[in-house]
Amino acid sequence: MSEVKVFPLLCTRGAIIFPLQELTVEVGRQSSIDAVNYVLENNGQIVVLSQKNQSVDEPHAEDLFDYGTLCKIKTCRKRDDHFKVVFTGIARCKVHDIIEKDNIRHVKCEVLEDFASDSDELQAAARMALTEFNSLAARTNRPAFPVVSFDNVDLVTAASLTDTFAHLYVHDLNDKYLYLQETDVTKRLIAMLSQVGKEQRRSELENLINQKVKESLDASQKDYYLREKLKAIKDELGDSASASDIDDLREKVLSNPYPENIRKKALDEMKRFEMLPPSMGESGVIRSYLDWLLSLPWWQKSEDNEDLNRAEAILEEDHYGLKKVKERILEYLAVKQMTASLKSPILCLVGPPGVGKTSLAKSVARALDRKFVKISLGGVRDEAEIRGHRRTYLGSMPGRIIQGMKKAGTLNPVFLIDEIDKMASDFKGDPSSAMLEVLDPEQNYMFSDHYIEEPYDLSDVLFIATANYLENIPPALKDRLEIIDLSSYTEFEKLNIAKEHLIRKQQNLNGLKPKQISFSDDVLLYLIRSYTREAGVRQLERIIGTCCRKAVLEILKSGKKTIKVSKKQINKWLGHERFEYGSKQKSDQIGVVTGLAFTQFGGDILPVEVSYFEGKSALVVTGQLGDVMKESCSIALDYVRANAKKYNIDPQFFENHTIHIHVPEGAVPKDGPSAGVTLTTAIVSALTNRSVSAQLAMTGEVTLRGNVLPIGGLKEKSLAANRSGIQKIIFPKSNIKDLDEVPDTVKENIAFIPVETIDQVLSEALN
Repeated sequence: MSEVKVFPLLCTRGAIIFPLQELTVEVGRQSSIDAVNYVLENNGQIVVLSQKNQSVDEPHAEDLFDYGTLCKIKTCRKRDDHFKVVFTGIARCKVHDIIEKDNIRHVKCEVLEDFASDSDELQAAARMALTEFNSLAARTNRPAFPVVSFDNVDLVTAASLTDTFAHLYVHDLNDKYLYLQETDVTKRLIAMLSQVGKEQRRSELENLINQKVKESLDASQKDYYLREKLKAIKDELGDSASASDIDDLREKVLSNPYPENIRKKALDEMKRFEMLPPSMGESGVIRSYLDWLLSLPWWQKSEDNEDLNRAEAILEEDHYGLKKVKERILEYLAVKQMTASLKSPILCLVGPPGVGKTSLAKSVARALDRKFVKISLGGVRDEAEIRGHRRTYLGSMPGRIIQGMKKAGTLNPVFLIDEIDKMASDFKGDPSSAMLEVLDPEQNYMFSDHYIEEPYDLSDVLFIATANYLENIPPALKDRLEIIDLSSYTEFEKLNIAKEHLIRKQQNLNGLKPKQISFSDDVLLYLIRSYTREAGVRQLERIIGTCCRKAVLEILKSGKKTIKVSKKQINKWLGHERFEYGSKQKSDQIGVVTGLAFTQFGGDILPVEVSYFEGKSALVVTGQLGDVMKESCSIALDYVRANAKKYNIDPQFFENHTIHIHVPEGAVPKDGPSAGVTLTTAIVSALTNRSVSAQLAMTGEVTLRGNVLPIGGLKEKSLAANRSGIQKIIFPKSNIKDLDEVPDTVKENIAFIPVETIDQVLSEALN
C-alpha cells in the first residue's frame, strides 16, 4: 500500500479529470473557492472528486466517488462571484477519509500508480488501440495521438492514450469513472477498444442518418439557394419587392391550417408576385389578392353558447313584447342545437321601421356568443356587390358577403342582411339571384366569389334578413326564407319600451343620472299620442332624446338638481302637438266612412268622403290613389248601380249626376284593394242620405257580386283603430283566424264584426 497523504478537496458536478489532461472548471461554491485560494497561497496540489448526484449543493463523503485525481492549478481567473480554473491532472488517487484542516476540507488519500500485468499483452493492445484511436480522430477531425515508436509503446504512453481517449470520447460520467478507478493499463486498453467499436458503429449510423436527411433537404435547400440568389439579383437591379413581407406571408401560410387548395393557391400567387417588379400594376393586384385570401377565416370558429335559458333571458332583457317572435327564435336555436345543423330556412324579420328587427339580430348574436356583422342591400343593383368583381378589372374587390366574413373573423358569425326587399335590378345584373347562392343551404357551402376564385363555406353562418315589405322580395328568394312578422307596437308596449330602454339609453347618451330627470306614465303617453305617429319607437326615442338635451341645458343654466317633465314643460320644449290623438270623426256623417289602412309605419285610419252633384254621368277620384284603389272605386260604384233598386236608389240618378270620391291627405299616395267595403258603404250612405257611425271603422275587399274578401294587416289596422278611439271594426269573416294576433288590450276595447257580404256591412254601418 502506498503512503497516505493529505490534500485540499474540491468537489465537482459531473466533471472527472484524468492524469496529464487539462480541464476548465467553473468554481462557484464558497467551500470550493476557499480550497482554491488555499492551494494558490501555498503553491500546493489539490484532489478533485466528482459528485455521484449533481443536484446536491453541499456534498458529504457518501455523496462523492471513492476515486479522484490529484491535480495542480495551471491558471485561475476571477469572474464576478466565481473562479474560472484550469486544472492539470497528475495522478489517480483513492480517498480514505475526509477531514477538516485550516477551515478547509481535506482528504486522506493514497496516490496510485499505473501498472501492466503482462507486457506482451500490453504491447498488442496498445498498438491496436493506437491504430483505432488515430482512425477515429481522422473521422472526427481531431488530432492524432503522437508516438515516438509505433512498434514499441511503453507503459506511460499506453496509460496516456487511454486517459486521452476517456477525456475526449467518453461522455457518460459512470463510464469515465470506470476508466479513472482502473490502474491496470491493459484492462483500460481493452475497455478502450470496445468503446472505440461502439463509437465506430455510432459514427456509421450518424453518417447514414445524415445522408438521408441531406437527401430530403436537398430540394428545399436548392429552392432556398435559388430564392436567395434571385433576391440578391433583384436588390442589385433595384427591383426587389418587399421580400420580408412575402417571407412573412409564406410563413403564415405554412404555419396555419389553411385548406390545401387555399395553401396551394397562395403559394402559387407568391411565386408570381416574386417574379414581378414592383413597378408593374399586376404586382399590386396580386399583393392585394394575397392579403384578402389570407385574412379570411378559413378554419377559425367561435364556440356557441347553447344555454337556451340564457338566450331567452337576453331576448327578454333587450326587447319588450314580441312574444311570438321570441318563441320562434328560441325554437330555431333549439332545433339548431338538437340537429347540430343550420340547414333550414333563413330567418327573415318583416315589419315596419323601428320595431326592433336589427336589434333582435344583435340579441341572437349575443345569446350565442357569436360575432355580429351587418350589410345593407338598400339600393344595391349590381350583382358584383354580392359576388365581387373579377381580378382583371381595375379596383376590383370581393363582394359584401366576403367583406363581412373578413370583418367577422370567424366561420360562424350571425350575419344580418338588412333591407333585403330594397334590392333592384338593371343592366349590371340581378343581385337577388346572386343572393340565392348565399341563402340556400344546399348551395352556400361552396359560395363562389368572383374575386377570391376559390369556393367559400357559408354553411356555418347564421343568416338573418330584414325587410319592410314582403311583397318586394323576389319569389325565388322568398322561398328560402322563414318569414317572421313584426307588427307595430301598441301604446302600452311603447310605454313600457320607453320606461325600460329608451329613457335609460338617452340619459346615458346625454350624461344624465337617473334622478336628474323623470317621466310619468301620463307624460310618456302624451308624447306617444301627440308627438309621434309610427309603428316602431324611433321617433319616440328622438323625442325623449330632445327632452333630455333640453333638461341638460336647463340643469346647467338654472342649477336645478332634478327635473320632473310635465305636459306644460313638453309644450315649452317641443312646441305645439304635432298629431291629433283620436282623429276619428267627431260625429256621425253622411257619405263619410272611416276605413283602415296598412302603411310602412304600421296601421292608420283612412276617412273616405263621397259627394255627388248634377252633371254628366262620371266618376271623379282624388287623393293620390293608386291603380288598384281606383279599380276598387269603379267596382264599388258599379256594384251600387247594379243593385240600386235594392237600396231604394233611382237607377236614372246615375245618368245625370257625377259621383266624386275623395280620400283626404291628398299629397300622400294610397293604394290597395282593402278599401272596397269602405268605398261601397260611403257611396250608399251618400246616395241614400243615411249617416254612418263615427265609432265604426271597416276594412275588406269587395267584388262585383257583393262578396267581401280577406285582407292583410288586421293586427296593425286594429292597433290604429284602438289608438284613434274606434269602438267597432267590420272585417272579412275569412280573417277571423288573424284575431289571435291582435293584442288582448285591443280586443277588450273594440267589438269585431265579421262579415261575408256587403249587405251585412251596410246593415251594420248605416244608421
